[in-house]
Amino acid sequence: MSNTSNTTPKHTVASSTVTRDLRDLDRTTDNLYESIVIMSKRANQISNNIKEELHQKLSEFASSNDNLEEVFENREQIEISKHYERMPKPTLVAIQEFLEEKVYYRNPQKEALKELL
Repeated sequence: MSNTSNTTPKHTVASSTVTRDLRDLDRTTDNLYESIVIMSKRANQISNNIKEELHQKLSEFASSNDNLEEVFENREQIEISKHYERMPKPTLVAIQEFLEEKVYYRNPQKEALKELL
């Protein structure tokens, strides 16, 4: 399961909770629970990518001899952290991508069953 881009999502996603019609969620899989698993796995991928990106950016500020004044005065580090806090949650991005059919997924069990029939 992957998206075409492994970078931070740049498209517009709702920033808060949205009520969804359950019929929209199982439209492509014919199974609500399968859809939820797909969205959950995609959200974990997005979360891991964002976390890795954030750690890379913040590692630039790491030093072996931090003193208290440097910790409080690093505005650039604070701005980077605030930027990531304002980003849409990975679950919201994953749901949006799934509904827009931007997530590639496959179910080997379903594929094997189709071959048998």
